[in-house]
Amino acid sequence: MKMAEFLSRFIWFPIVLTLGAFQIGLWCQKKWKSPICNPILIGAALVIGCLLLLNFPVAAYEKGTTYISWLLTPATVCLALPLYEQLRVLKKNLPAILAGVTAGTLTSLAAVILLCRLFSLDTQIGVSLLPKSITTAMGMVLSEENGGLVALTTTVILVTGILGNLAGSWICKLLHLNDPISRGVGFGTASHVVGTSRATELSALTGAVSSLSLTVSGILTAVLFPVACMFL
Repeated sequence: MKMAEFLSRFIWFPIVLTLGAFQIGLWCQKKWKSPICNPILIGAALVIGCLLLLNFPVAAYEKGTTYISWLLTPATVCLALPLYEQLRVLKKNLPAILAGVTAGTLTSLAAVILLCRLFSLDTQIGVSLLPKSITTAMGMVLSEENGGLVALTTTVILVTGILGNLAGSWICKLLHLNDPISRGVGFGTASHVVGTSRATELSALTGAVSSLSLTVSGILTAVLFPVACMFL
């Protein structure tokens, strides 16, 4: 009996593999304390490597991790906690935050439209790429309901988040963005939850602003999505 067939009989194998790979990523991050040692990046690489090595069916892995996918929405809602803790500061700077998020969201959508036109990509690919900077829970729904490729949308959202997590601090230094609110807007608007995890490491205020920014960016993207699709 092949190893893949043997493991496919254990419904908990995909979950154990996913959680185990993520724990290894956390251990690497704590040990080397480098932005490159991102738990999501390391975990994804380990999972992909194991699936290829064992020749384990991707469809079986996706089915086995359904329970984890259900946790995406409540995990996103939990980001309301830092918002509550920094509520006074957020209220004071709300106009500036909203202006920054709006500018960032419009730029993100416009960039995808421009690149799709530049490289003559079809509408389905464009629809799949448009939600790249919002949370997976929202992006998957928007892509699926508008005829996009959910797998591509999930991938581009993950890549965008990891890039923001890895390069966000460096970009802030390059642009001399030292204000925690400015940094939070950048992380949350450009790289959703994954970027927010990095923003939280910088300071509680940066993390709170990032949480608010990703929420507003997601809502704004959902509202503008049908209009953006018309320009693809």
